Formats: sequence, structure tokens, C-alpha cells
Amino acid sequence: MTQFKDLGVSAPILKALAADGYDAPTPIQVQAIPIVQKGRDLIGLAQTGTGKTAAFALPVLDRLHLNRKHAGEKSCRALVLAPTRELAAQIGDSFRAYGRFLGLSTAVVFGGASMFKQKQALYRGVDILVATPGRLLDHVSQRSVRLDNVEILILDEADHMMDMGFIHDLRKIANIVPRHRQTLFFSATMPPSIEELAAQFLDNPERISVTPVSSTAERVEQAVVHVDQAKKQDLLHALLKDKSIKRCIVFARTKHGADRVERKLESAGFEAVAIHGNKSQGQRIRALDAFKKGQARVLVATEVAARGIDVDNITHVINYDLPNVPEQYVHRIGRTARAGQAGIAISFCAPDERAYLRDIERLTKQAVPVMETDLSLRAPSRDERVQRPKGPAGRGRPQQNRKHAPKQHHASDAHGKAHAKQGHAPSRARDEGDRRDRKGNSVWSNNGAPPKYRKRVKPKRA
Repeated sequence: MTQFKDLGVSAPILKALAADGYDAPTPIQVQAIPIVQKGRDLIGLAQTGTGKTAAFALPVLDRLHLNRKHAGEKSCRALVLAPTRELAAQIGDSFRAYGRFLGLSTAVVFGGASMFKQKQALYRGVDILVATPGRLLDHVSQRSVRLDNVEILILDEADHMMDMGFIHDLRKIANIVPRHRQTLFFSATMPPSIEELAAQFLDNPERISVTPVSSTAERVEQAVVHVDQAKKQDLLHALLKDKSIKRCIVFARTKHGADRVERKLESAGFEAVAIHGNKSQGQRIRALDAFKKGQARVLVATEVAARGIDVDNITHVINYDLPNVPEQYVHRIGRTARAGQAGIAISFCAPDERAYLRDIERLTKQAVPVMETDLSLRAPSRDERVQRPKGPAGRGRPQQNRKHAPKQHHASDAHGKAHAKQGHAPSRARDEGDRRDRKGNSVWSNNGAPPKYRKRVKPKRA
């Protein structure tokens, strides 16, 4: 079996890997590390949880260690771009862990944190800078960072950055960094838009792929439950009563939806925290720490957390809402079954989400098995729906007992009451029929035109 030392990784990095319990490289690391060590541009296609971070971090650390020099004031030698704060922080932690015996400096900048502290960290220059595109351009505009000394540019989760609308920021950064550089491009999917972006950044790259493009993790057991939208919360509570769900991420489509699910889980006695874009950086850090430490069994998240969470032993992923972008499904369920472990992904599919499910199955080229559950929790099929009883005339709504029928209120009631106080008989609204005077003569001709176009007709003399 291939070992890290067989790939030419330097002794200080091997010592750090051994301290963290890593002894054998993953397939993407076996393929990527030699290419990066040669200085070649690279496109790496791999899902989350396959060891992509180490695939570029280890050879980059080796290169910077063997060719030591000062980056320069407010500069960096290696620049890593990530789509989310959580992923940027995770990558920064990985660089520090793998390079703990090298003496190289690492800084991480992203939105929601103090600009002043970030400027202080960047002032003397750093070897490795990990950043989100928006905050990096903020520092560039304020002249607190320079990119003219970048030797290696790394784009991690490039497809997610495209989904989040960072394409214009990425093009600006590409025009600022030196033209002669090494570029590493990592993505879980490769649609035509990503191919076009890669062509703009890379020069004659080598391409590696450890899994079929847009496929789901092999060790993830997938299932879908067809359930009515109103019954999703009840189904979630029923599933979480299973003690085998030890650590779970629940994905919601919207921020308000995530908060609503979290509140209902807490009121039902489940330990849950939420993380999404409306949370402050402090709230996101505290929620993620509680989830990592086991203080919260459930993390409710929007797509912002789909790529940036690397927590061990996540047993289940539950898609409370199916994503409307099928590629996001691949990234969501990649939060479980990491580092060779098994995991389970369960998706809730409401009737109006069946088109999303078809798109997911078309992308992954496999059908998601249907999970049977209590009949009361899922939406009734066409054959199971009870036909609405018809009225005596054979159509329309059933007749109600007038004595017990609820009183119907119309927008024209107030007008009718005011009209009656002035001595006039109540009349129907103009769009419901002819308007008549107190003697019952027609005032408005009911010729089918909208009310404001109806013509006034003089009443005939008796």
C-alpha cells in the first residue's frame, strides 16, 4: 500500500500526519500530490470527504518549505479561495495542523469578522492566505493586502462558488494575481460553466478524477420519503426518536425555514442548533462548536453549511427540503460517510418537490430508493384521495345547513351597510350583477364589461 513517504512528503509533515493518525493517503492524494510537486496546473474532480484539502495542502506546504523566502509586506505566497466562512476556517486549520513543524505562517480572512484584526494579521505578510472572494476584494480595495507575489492559486469547491454568484469576483482576482503562477482547481461537479471558468484560470492542466462526476458517495445509504409538506416536522420528530441517529445534519432550503425547524425541535425536547447566513459569525461558531462537542445532536443548516462543515461521525443527513439545484444534493449528503465510514441520507419529498427529485436522479444516474413510513405522514396518492362530496345539483360544494353555516363576510358588506343607513336598499357589488335604484330599476347595464366600463342607464318613467 502507498504511504505518504512514498509520495516524497518531507519529514516534518510526515511527523504532523502521524500525530493526527494519518498513515495512508487517499486516492485523490496519491494522484494529486506528485502533479502539484512538479508545479503543473491541476483540475481535481472529487466529492467532499475524499481528502481534497490534504491533496493540495501537503504539496503546497512542501514547496513553500523547500523554497523559503519572505512573502513581502501585506503579501502572500499561496492564496486559497473558498466559498464559505466555515470552509475557509477549516482549510486554515488544516494548513496549520499539517505544517505545525515547518514554521510557516497562515492567515484566514472572511466576512463577518473584524477587518482591523485581519489587517493586523496581513500587515507583515504571510506564507498562506485562505480567503472568501468578497472579503479578499474588500482588503484589496483598502490596500491591506497585495496579490502581486502569489505563486500558487487554489480554488476549492469551484462549483459552489459559481452557485453563490462569485464568478465576477473570481475574474477580478484572476486579473490581479500574477499571470505566471501555478493554479489548482478543485470541484465536485464539472458542468459546462465550470469548464469555461477552469479554462480562464488554468494553463494546460492535468486532470484527475477519483469518482464519477456528479456521483454520490459510495458508502452513503440513500432513501426518500414521500410526505406532505405539512407533515414534514412530524416525520422529522418520529425519525429522531431513533437512537441510532447520533449526530445529524438537517438541511432546509431557506434561513427562516431553518430557524422554524430548530425552534420546533427544541420545543419537542431535541437538542438542536441552527446555522445560516443571517447568523452572526459568533453565533455560527458557537453553534458549530456545540455540534462538534456533542452538546447538540442536530444541526439545522442551509446550503451555506453544505461545503464548510467537516465534523467526524455524522451518522445521518436529512434533507428536510430537497434542493432545487441537483448538484447541491451531492454536496449535502457528502457530509456523512466521510473518511471511509458509512452513513445514511434521508430526503423528504413533498408533492411540489417531485421535479427536484427527478433532476437529482437524472444527475446521479440512479434512482433513490423509497422509504416506507406511516401512511398518515405521507401525501395521499391519487387513488387514496377522498373525493369531495357534491351538492344536490351534482356539482360545486355540498349544501350546508343554513342554521349552522358560518356567516360569510364580503368586502362589499361595509359598503352595503353604509348604503342602507342613507335609506337605500342594500345592493350587490358592481362586479356581481346589475346595480339598481331604490325602486328596483337597473342603474348599471350588465353587458359583461368590468364595473368601471359599464354604462349608466336612466330609469324608465312609470
